[in-house]
Amino acid sequence: MKKILPLLLYILAGCNLMAQDGGLLSLLGEEEETTDYVSASFKTNRVVNLHSLESTAAGVLDVKISHRFGTLNGGTYELFGLDNASIRIGADYGITSQLTIGLGRSSFQKTYDGFVKYKFLRQSTGKRRMPLTAAVFASTAVQTLKWQNPGRENYFSSRLYYTFQMILGRKFSEGLTLQLSPTVVHRNLVETSAEHHDVFAIGGAGRIKLTKRITLNAEYIYVLPDQLAPGYRNAFSLGFDIETGGHVFQLHFTNSTSMIEKGYVTETVEDWLDGGIHFGFNISRVFTLARPKIEGID
Repeated sequence: MKKILPLLLYILAGCNLMAQDGGLLSLLGEEEETTDYVSASFKTNRVVNLHSLESTAAGVLDVKISHRFGTLNGGTYELFGLDNASIRIGADYGITSQLTIGLGRSSFQKTYDGFVKYKFLRQSTGKRRMPLTAAVFASTAVQTLKWQNPGRENYFSSRLYYTFQMILGRKFSEGLTLQLSPTVVHRNLVETSAEHHDVFAIGGAGRIKLTKRITLNAEYIYVLPDQLAPGYRNAFSLGFDIETGGHVFQLHFTNSTSMIEKGYVTETVEDWLDGGIHFGFNISRVFTLARPKIEGID
């Protein structure tokens, strides 16, 4: 009996250790089934003009200064566009990791704009698999130029523009991201009756990673035919994102003067083939105003 009792205690202890190991393995198995969300599809929440798949992080204020010089075909007299410039100063704030709001003011047509952007699908792997990221975007803009005919009755509503956009995209690899942006711009006032108040377009954009800190970005906005007056063009932009610590510099070439939706979709007049190309840049600086919450594990 004295020999059997230690043997029984040894067996019971071994069973207890095996049960603990099983519990640990079970926990490890659960951890393997967590959801991994894709990040860094773009370096900032803009491609060039278009909003990208990215949102401003929760509690973060992203201050943006955008500069757009004149066209290169101005020649040496205009120093290839450097004598002229338009600017937009704006700020985007992440209310949550999926909800971003923003305000800005452009010198072009003295326009104020505000937007809201909500990411309702996030590309992910693991327990919850989602092949793409999707967001909805809405903005309002008001231009404040002096009335061309102040003697007649003018309405404030004539100054208003609205944009609605869906952003769909996927990060295919560390080096490649593509997105599509179906867009509609509503203009309360148009120049002629032949023009449409609602202008439908689709934007395409992509990013190619060149180095750890530099990417090549491109975007093209195709406006469906017979909606605008003759002479308007589709906007095309090509640029580089350069990340330096808390800053992201975006250097680009584009035929669009405006840096907001109602402008680059419906008011682009320059032609790349004719040298109507603006050199410009965006500078982004982020400030953390609230401590971000750690996302729960699914």
